[in-house]
Amino acid sequence: MTNDINIDRRDFLKALSITLGAVGAATTFGTNLVSGQDVVVDELTVDYLQIDIDHKEKVTAFVDNIGKDDIYWRKPLEYTMDGDVKVFKLTCTEIYWETQDGVPLPAFAYNGMVPGPEIRATEGETVRIIVQNDMRQSTAVHWHGLRVPNNQDGVPYLTQDPILPGESWTYEFELKNPGTHMYHSHHNSLDQVLRGLLGAFIIEPADKSQDPEYDQDYTMILNDSMHGFTINGRSFPYTQPLIAKLGEKVRIRFMNEGLMIHPMHLHGLVMEVFAKDGWNLPAPYKCDTINVAPGERYDVIVDCDEPGVWAFHCHILSHVENRQGLFGMTSPFIVNEE
Repeated sequence: MTNDINIDRRDFLKALSITLGAVGAATTFGTNLVSGQDVVVDELTVDYLQIDIDHKEKVTAFVDNIGKDDIYWRKPLEYTMDGDVKVFKLTCTEIYWETQDGVPLPAFAYNGMVPGPEIRATEGETVRIIVQNDMRQSTAVHWHGLRVPNNQDGVPYLTQDPILPGESWTYEFELKNPGTHMYHSHHNSLDQVLRGLLGAFIIEPADKSQDPEYDQDYTMILNDSMHGFTINGRSFPYTQPLIAKLGEKVRIRFMNEGLMIHPMHLHGLVMEVFAKDGWNLPAPYKCDTINVAPGERYDVIVDCDEPGVWAFHCHILSHVENRQGLFGMTSPFIVNEE
């Protein structure tokens, strides 16, 4: 009986070794001499010095690139006046866009940039937006979050015909609801939005007392998939930092134009969330991580009460960091003492 048991154990161990080899030839087991517990060793055996070098190089590249991207923080799109109407122009084109230096990707762009320029106006104003389609496929523009007449909503075959290649379309409406909103394609949108046809549409309240006080205003447009994980069209280390002085209050507008959720986490400082999807919350709340789902917008105030260079990133780690260092949705927050 004893010999039979020993044979069974040997057969079992042999079968186990074959199974483990089939599942992952690179995985072996050892014993932690301190705890006595079995541990996986191969996957933990890395060139840690190379990892350190790669991480440092990414941060150094980020520091070297600070201030060298003039359009990362979008300036409001210029307009002309036709009587009391503000007239904006958007041109859709096909370009190559670099989320990282030296890596051009096929893209669609409004006015030659990804995301497109920020449209900013005031509650109660009337805007006219002339969209010229210079792409090789049809498109349309949806005003995400804005309360507009049905025939201005920008959804082909529901509210309008598509804008054909070489043609233009004019949208015109009164701005009814202030807040942080977006605009993007609503035609072949899985391709067009993820490749760049998106932008911020900010409506200032007519009554400024509706907003909390702040010294600076930053917009962070999150996107993923076709161009990787990006903030304002760039991937770390080619993102730009938010920069403030000690004691300032900073408004951050988050908007998610991608397919995935992105829990944005700020180290060292506190975010007070006061608006969602353009509407002020009845009870603002504080957090250090805010989960922004596709299509959502959040407005927060950060009281810059602690100086330093603070990490600021999506907390789904596969969107921000691997053995080669930080990448993707990382955009540090710098609070200077002066």
